[in-house]
Amino acid sequence: MAKKGKVVEIIALACSECKRRNYTTKKNRRNMQGKLELKKYCPHDRKHTLHVETKVK
Repeated sequence: MAKKGKVVEIIALACSECKRRNYTTKKNRRNMQGKLELKKYCPHDRKHTLHVETKVK
């Protein structure tokens, strides 16, 4: 049987300082309803910054 909607979706993580999309990851919509925020390394700024969930183009 096919499922109606996607539970796991692919998202992009954008740097909060330079606004560039540096990482992609998967997110389970049933477990996490809010936006994902992680501290990751930004190669453009050369430091760890907060990365926020955005849509994949």
